[in-house]
Amino acid sequence: MKQFCFILILLILSANCSFALPFNFKKEENKFIQSDQYQTVSEQANVYYAQNDIKSSFNILLTIPDEERSAQNWLLLGNILQDQGKLDEAVFMYNKAIEVDSKYYKAYYNLGNIYLNDGRPNMAIEQYKKVININPEYPYAHYNLACAYIKLGKYGKAKYELLTAIDLKNTIPDFHYNLAYVYKQLNKEKNAKTYIEYYNKLIQEQM
Repeated sequence: MKQFCFILILLILSANCSFALPFNFKKEENKFIQSDQYQTVSEQANVYYAQNDIKSSFNILLTIPDEERSAQNWLLLGNILQDQGKLDEAVFMYNKAIEVDSKYYKAYYNLGNIYLNDGRPNMAIEQYKKVININPEYPYAHYNLACAYIKLGKYGKAKYELLTAIDLKNTIPDFHYNLAYVYKQLNKEKNAKTYIEYYNKLIQEQM
C-alpha cells in the first residue's frame, strides 16, 4: 500500500559552527558557546556519523560533558537513539537541544516526526508549527504538518500545507502524490488527476 506520509529525519553530517571564542556558557537563551576542545570532538563525531560508524560517533559524543554539548551534539545523539528505536531517550536528547538553543528548528522537527510516527498527530502538529515559526521556508515541515492533518481528517488544512510545500520545493514526488490524495478526499477529482500526473512525471524523471 502506498505510504502517504514521507518523513525526513534531519541528520547532522558536518559541523560548520563558528564557535571560535573561549568557552563561556551562560544561562541566557541562545548564548551557548562551545570551547575549541569540544568543538574538535564534535567535528570528529560528525565525521564518524557520516561514515556510518554510529558506535564511534555515539561514544565520542558521550565524552563531551553535558554543559559543553551544543544543540547539534544533542540532536545527533537523538538521531542515533531514534534510529535504534529508543524513542523516549531520543525525545530527551531533542529537548536538551532545544534547551541549548530554543531556535534550533531541527530538534522540533525530529520531535514532530517521532510523535507523528507514534500516532500522536496533535503533538506532531505542535512541533511542526514551531519549526515553521522559526523557518517558514522549510518545505518538509509543511509537508509533515500536512501528513498530521491527513491523519486527523483535516483535509482543508492539509491541502494548504501541501501547496505551500510544493511552492517551496516542487521536485518531491510525494508532495504531489499526497496533494492528489487530499484533493480526492475533498471530491475534487480534476485537481487530484492533475497532481497524480505531476507525481508520475517526477517519478519517470528520476528513473
